[in-house]
Amino acid sequence: MIVVAGEALVDLVPAKSTLDGEPGALLPRLGGGPYNVAVTVGRLGTPVSFLSRISTDDFGDALVERLTVSNVDASYLQRGPEPTTLAVTSLGPDGSARYTFYAEGTADRLFEAPSALPEAAILSLGTLSLVLEPGASAYEQVMRRTGALIALDPNVRPVLIADADAYRARFESWLPDVGLLKLSEEDAEWLAGKAPGPKDAVEAAREWQQRGPAAVVLTRGSKGLAVVTGPGELIEVPATETNVVDTIGAGDTVQGALLSWLYTKGVRSSEHLRALDGQAWRTALRFAGAAAAITVSRAGAEPPFAAELGPII
Repeated sequence: MIVVAGEALVDLVPAKSTLDGEPGALLPRLGGGPYNVAVTVGRLGTPVSFLSRISTDDFGDALVERLTVSNVDASYLQRGPEPTTLAVTSLGPDGSARYTFYAEGTADRLFEAPSALPEAAILSLGTLSLVLEPGASAYEQVMRRTGALIALDPNVRPVLIADADAYRARFESWLPDVGLLKLSEEDAEWLAGKAPGPKDAVEAAREWQQRGPAAVVLTRGSKGLAVVTGPGELIEVPATETNVVDTIGAGDTVQGALLSWLYTKGVRSSEHLRALDGQAWRTALRFAGAAAAITVSRAGAEPPFAAELGPII
């Protein structure tokens, strides 16, 4: 089973403005990076469980219900009376999303690490859950003591990181425990602390890959996907053509679809990951890119079901 650990929240996404100069209504969309990953995996028909702490408020009940209808096991869930985290989203002309978070005193921050995850073959972590304390330290405990293959997507939100250098150092401390590192080109550049440019992201990926991960996957928006493989080869595939409504959940869909593909192919360890050849990686990245293309073609984080995408090849 794949276990996805991290926060669930509600994105407040603006509707079109109805009056000149006035913002549109904010429409609630269920989301959160790890939550979207779990929903993607479940909708693609791969066994998955979500490890988190979710509010008992109305938003929390809706989050749990969506897990159920998306084939995600909820047996690892913790519930609490604190409110659900909110993320107010603004969209650029190209559909890209920016976020303002309301996370003080919310339920997901009070997550407590379970004693064991006996069913986990792959454990996926990332986003706010590894930033906001005290939950971040609890998720880090899970990462350190599980025997599962660790998949990490930092999904950096700089607005919530008070000390960038301290976070970068913490990120690098995770690398020896990570089997698969997946991150956006922009996140790679921010984490590396370098000037913008695709060359910097690839250089950073190569450096991180030498510190532990068996593979490092880069998402590049309209430029497609790339991976630095175990032997150090750079594999690139173009983006799948689509009409972009917004990019909310695109990277999360890539992560979920990639994990589904790897699990279906029997990948359960860093050694298995290092053994994948170039053709396998091209197939995996094309599958993940095709799934993300469906997500960005509709509003909010709405990953595809398996029937929309076809078999996991």
